[in-house]
Amino acid sequence: MATFLNDSPIFGPVRSRRLGISLGVNLMPATGKICNFDCIYCENGFNADRQTSDAFATLPTLREALEAKLVEMSSTGELPDVITLAGNGEPTTSPVFPEVVDAAIHLRDEYAPEARVAVLSNGSYADRPDVHGALLRVDDNLLKLDTVNPDYIRFVDRPAKGYDVEHQIEVFASFCGHVIIQSLFLTGTWRGRDVDNTGNAYVMPWLNALRRIGPRSVAVYTIARDTPTVGLRKATPQSLESIAKRVRALGIDCSVSY
Repeated sequence: MATFLNDSPIFGPVRSRRLGISLGVNLMPATGKICNFDCIYCENGFNADRQTSDAFATLPTLREALEAKLVEMSSTGELPDVITLAGNGEPTTSPVFPEVVDAAIHLRDEYAPEARVAVLSNGSYADRPDVHGALLRVDDNLLKLDTVNPDYIRFVDRPAKGYDVEHQIEVFASFCGHVIIQSLFLTGTWRGRDVDNTGNAYVMPWLNALRRIGPRSVAVYTIARDTPTVGLRKATPQSLESIAKRVRALGIDCSVSY
């Protein structure tokens, strides 16, 4: 249960299971979490335990810090594989998210032209024109879809009021393939209820949603760090590989992280 917060405005580089050597750009403050989801497995803890009165990082602060870190890494010859907009919450909630994407792309081109620019997002603001446009500009647009079962989403992902998974599927499809779906599978219990989403009842409708979305690829993974509650367990490597095999049968590339 030892959850953590990331440094801000820059954290890492860290070795990501999905992305390689990742240099993180944290649009949220280092003192708390700003997110419109409150996932029971979040490594940053529950929203109620991570409240902060501090503001989002500003565009000048983010731009200057990212440039300084890239200059530092360039001097040692150890540039990142990816510059990742993520951090303590949902990056697209920042009012300067589109501008930060453009700054990251510009600085990548100048200092680390081989690196990718990625966003890790729950996708709930992806229907906003400025956010949608920014996500089209990054190399890796990773959007969350753990399941398509509304009851499970309310219980495990706990999005803000108004979240509609059917609408999200349509929005994700609107990227016309420029999207990587990231889906977390787990087992165990919370508040006396089974949270295993690896069975057919959850996987089959999720596969149908992938057919509609037509993503570039899918990233299947499970919990890797401490969670804010006890009772949650990793999905087994065997179940993850089985799910990935079914994704690949659709003609969609699928990576697996245990």
